[in-house]
Amino acid sequence: MKTRIKNYLSITKKEWNGLVILVVLIALVLAAPYVYQWLHKDNTINFNDFDKAVAQLNNAGGNKGFDPNAENPKSVQKPVPVSMFPFDPNYLTLAQWQQLGLSTKQATVINHYLSKGGHFYKKEDLKKIYGITADDYNRLERYVVIANSLSFHNEKLAAGKVIELNAADSSSLTRIEGIGPAFAVRIIRYRNRLGGFIHKEQLKEVFGIDSLKYEEIKQQVSVNAANVKRISINTVSFNQLRLFPYLNYKQVNAIIEYRNQHGNYASIADMKNIVLLDDALLRKIEPYLSFK
Repeated sequence: MKTRIKNYLSITKKEWNGLVILVVLIALVLAAPYVYQWLHKDNTINFNDFDKAVAQLNNAGGNKGFDPNAENPKSVQKPVPVSMFPFDPNYLTLAQWQQLGLSTKQATVINHYLSKGGHFYKKEDLKKIYGITADDYNRLERYVVIANSLSFHNEKLAAGKVIELNAADSSSLTRIEGIGPAFAVRIIRYRNRLGGFIHKEQLKEVFGIDSLKYEEIKQQVSVNAANVKRISINTVSFNQLRLFPYLNYKQVNAIIEYRNQHGNYASIADMKNIVLLDDALLRKIEPYLSFK
């Protein structure tokens, strides 16, 4: 029995040498972090040298100095100059609200309210908008002009009379039989996004005006295409062109990128090189584009 146990616990010289090497390796691994810290001590920062370097930089830059906490001037947007003017709050663009002194956030809240079907019927309604302070309202109140026609029923058109869509205000539009204040607002908003109507059949693109409604009102309206405001395709920005209802996000991006890469467009023919624009769409948008 003892002999069997002795044979089981005994090791050869080769096994003993391997065990010694394993113990040495474990010891080296455990000691490595302490050895590293001992050999690589942290250097003490010399703040006197740092102050001298800053002083030299300031002297090299004249009196402008160096402010490490200053914002990158490229990242700071120039404020929009404030310019007050009479306005109807139901029809202003984001840029126009900013021109009146409101922040981008305030203007966005107002436009979101209008896009969801909201409407300003009197000056005091501006106070109900989240983010509009009492000081903001007091500054804007004297310039607010809201058409009274939205609060009462206008006298309708006489037989044979028509309303020109591109020049009509909300008061005139409510004189059309079948058009109330809500439709008048929608027509003007869509007209502003388009730049104007080329033909009166475009009224069917206005939300809520289906074929039956169009048949009801088409004899009471006319269109003067000369009143259309064209888009300067060689200078328009991405955000401005996004408002145009006939182009989606990808098509707008393609138009701007192609212009950046190849230069200004000379005619509608140049835009045929853009894969996302087919011939039917180009014919549709051509009357709204200016290539000057």
